[in-house]
Amino acid sequence: MNPTPPRALIAEDEPLLAAALQHELAQAWPALQVAATVGDGLSAVQQALALQPDVLFFDIRMPGLSGLEAAAELADAWPAGKPFPALVFVTAYDQYAVQAFEAQAVDYLLKPVQPARLQKTVQKLHSALSGKGPEAINLEATMAQLRHLLAAPGVAAHPPLATDAPHAQPAAAAPLLTMIQASSGSQIHMVPVAEVLYFEAADKYVRVLTAAREFLIRTPLKELTAQLDPQVFWQVHRSTLVRASRITTVTRDEAGKLHLELAGRPEKLAVSRLYAHLFKAM
Repeated sequence: MNPTPPRALIAEDEPLLAAALQHELAQAWPALQVAATVGDGLSAVQQALALQPDVLFFDIRMPGLSGLEAAAELADAWPAGKPFPALVFVTAYDQYAVQAFEAQAVDYLLKPVQPARLQKTVQKLHSALSGKGPEAINLEATMAQLRHLLAAPGVAAHPPLATDAPHAQPAAAAPLLTMIQASSGSQIHMVPVAEVLYFEAADKYVRVLTAAREFLIRTPLKELTAQLDPQVFWQVHRSTLVRASRITTVTRDEAGKLHLELAGRPEKLAVSRLYAHLFKAM
């Protein structure tokens, strides 16, 4: 009996580039079957969960979720016990952003995809799918790589401008926030960061929760994260930052998902698989 041919999912929002990648893959790896091609991050997650392919080619910049965010979302929702797909990022980035990919040992392809470089990627994928060698797939290692990449300056955001200096470094970190200007109805409130228990991204806003009140701000959560002390506010989910000192309990449900409770708040907050390592018993 012939082994089942490997299957791939391509997530690329530019149809011509998606078709070009599929054409190059057909030349470099004839046995690989492209199960689906999608054009946005949310569809990438949904189709990957539905099809459970062996290989993922995720463009970094896509509508909705970025390729990195989609990969993190997928890792969190991936069925327990199922091998996680081999992950390749397709990117227009160069210089220091690519250095972040190399440092984290996540394979990547630069646009436009070059046949010689794709051949090297195919060799790595063969090794990963065989379960042998340094490229062998490990979900925990993949999540560690994604955590570093999501935090790397310039990687998860927009690519550097062509006018940027060749060796430009990320901008200096903004000073830590001490006060937040937040809306509540038609009023603007000055909310001390010291009173905030958690932040949660919701549609076009970020919810700011204190023990007694809820406010809304328009600052994206990623931008806000860069202005908060990471020792004080822990990221526990793609959409949630919590004040670590106010975490009282962390519980695991029947499905193995973690949820935490904060002193001063009644709700339980989900902890994604990506950040579950923060709560391993000492």
